[in-house]
Parts: sequence; C-alpha cells; structure tokens
Amino acid sequence: MANPSNCVPGFIVDDDPPPTPTRPDDNSVALRGIRVPLNSDVGLAFVADCARNRERLFSDDQIREKYEIDDNAWTAITQNKALRLLINAECERRTFNNDAAREAAAKFFTQAPSVLNGILQDPKAPTRQRIEASKELRATARAGDERPGDTPDRVVISINLGNDEKLVVDSGPLPPKQTKEATDAETKW
Repeated sequence: MANPSNCVPGFIVDDDPPPTPTRPDDNSVALRGIRVPLNSDVGLAFVADCARNRERLFSDDQIREKYEIDDNAWTAITQNKALRLLINAECERRTFNNDAAREAAAKFFTQAPSVLNGILQDPKAPTRQRIEASKELRATARAGDERPGDTPDRVVISINLGNDEKLVVDSGPLPPKQTKEATDAETKW
C-alpha cells in the first residue's frame, strides 16, 4: 500500500500498476498457434484466402487446415472486426480487378473435361456434338503448345544516333528455351 500521505480521499492507491487487459489485438490473428499481424505477408495471405472463402472458392475446412486453426481461434477470428474490414476491402479489390471471376472460372473449368468426355463417350449423342467435344478436349489438353503468330523470339536494338542515322542490331531468331532437367551423376562430369 502507498504511503498514507500520498493517498487521495475516496481512492485506493497501490504501488502495483493496474493489470492490463489480456484481450488480443484486433490487428492480429492466431494462426498455427502464433499471433500474426494482419499487415504481414502471412496475414495478408490469410486475408486473401478469407476473401476466397467469402467468394466460395475456399471452404472453412480448407482454411482451418491450411493455417491449423483450432475451434477457439476460429471463433476469435470470426469476431475480429479489423479482419472483417480487410476481407471486405480484399473482396472489393478482387472483384474490380477481375481476380474473383478469373479464379471462379478456373475452378468451374476443371469440370469441363469430364462433361466433354461424357458427351464423347455417349453413343446416343449426335455425331456433331461428339466431334466438337473431342476438338475441345484436344484443345484443352494441348493448351499453351501453340504460340500466337508462331514467330521465333528475337532481340532488336535500335539506337538513334541523330542526323537520320540509326544503329540497329538484330539478334535473329533466338535458340529455344532450355528447360532445366535433373542431371544424373554420369552426365554431370
């Protein structure tokens, strides 16, 4: 207890400071048992995944499994006002820059090959539909093989020297890009 001369009538003055509230900060969430600030890289990734959850691209179970969220932490997360505001802003951003529609289309497109295969395998389907289904399946299987224009890559450097003089260096067609392959011990040396 404090010195009686320092007391204020009607108040109890202790030497110990009052306890601080133990309520967690609204600008952080508990992921994998660790408090993570919402403005960190992991926090922003969590906000983006929560936006996907709101858009029905991720389920609650997928988020809880990915970030190892237990029931108590999940309840705290659903009541976090700062997180809800960030999720709303992220959903709006994803809507305006078309990320939400693109990801939803990609998710639904994964069902297309099985539907097309059903048409292709159906002996009662009209021949024209079966042929179109096979063309679409082939195009889907080979997506990315064809390049628009089918022109080889090249580098052209043009330097304007003034007085209508230009120095132009054309590399010609570049060799195809090599993919890195796993080397084995015999070919490494």
